[in-house]
Amino acid sequence: MEAKNKKKLYDFDGMFDARLAKIIEENQGKYSEKQWEDLIPKLYQKFGDTVLSSIGTTPKLYYREMTDEQLAETLRAHLEEGVPVPDFLCSALEEKDCVSLLLPFLESGKEELAQYAVGIIGSDERAYGAYLRMIASADTEKELKDAVCDCIKENADPVKKELLSYYYEGTEREYMLEMLSRVRERDDIVYQVILDEFLMHLEEIPMHASYLAAYGDDRALPHLLEQIERDDINYIEFQELKYAIEKLGGEYTKPRDFTSDPYYAQVHTPAPDLFGNEKRS
Repeated sequence: MEAKNKKKLYDFDGMFDARLAKIIEENQGKYSEKQWEDLIPKLYQKFGDTVLSSIGTTPKLYYREMTDEQLAETLRAHLEEGVPVPDFLCSALEEKDCVSLLLPFLESGKEELAQYAVGIIGSDERAYGAYLRMIASADTEKELKDAVCDCIKENADPVKKELLSYYYEGTEREYMLEMLSRVRERDDIVYQVILDEFLMHLEEIPMHASYLAAYGDDRALPHLLEQIERDDINYIEFQELKYAIEKLGGEYTKPRDFTSDPYYAQVHTPAPDLFGNEKRS
């Protein structure tokens, strides 16, 4: 980190926790647990606007007064030095649109740094190229792949061609299908890919039926209706097929008996009474 970008790191979350503990102690019995759950986020935001004598400004202003480069390097420093990253820093990075400075963090090989960058960048199209490379890489952890996949699913149309290319190459096909199913533009190639995968993997009906439901092309209805008529599908598969049919504007009303299905039993078995004779509030 260059000296000009080096800023003092503060554990604002630790400061807040110390103040919160004192507030809770001083107000014992005044609020229920649920009321505290509602109050704490409001108190945190109020803390962000409080001038702290130790730094001469508020936590929010401390970050807002930094340059874009300082903000990005401060995030890196927090993680490298093990100082908790406050929401105020992440908010400042979002407000100042520091995407270009955060992009290198995505493929830095540092999982936690990449996770924070994804959380701040979100579904910004400028990150899509890096996101797809992350999904395609065997070195990326599944949790991170899931996160960037969710970001692209919010607006998959800009990378439709890239998704198809990765799919045809055989690269992380399930991720590519999941993202392709969120493409809003009607496209015969995308539809056929999702349908073919459904028909070729009837042993994985729930997942692939969900892709057809998400894509929203009612041409898939006859295929879904054909599969839901099968006698060998289980209760979970039936439910996913029925949902997909209804999502595409269709209807399936034929009575089916799944009472002997173990999946049906799991879903409909009431929870055990673990409280015994304890009084319920």
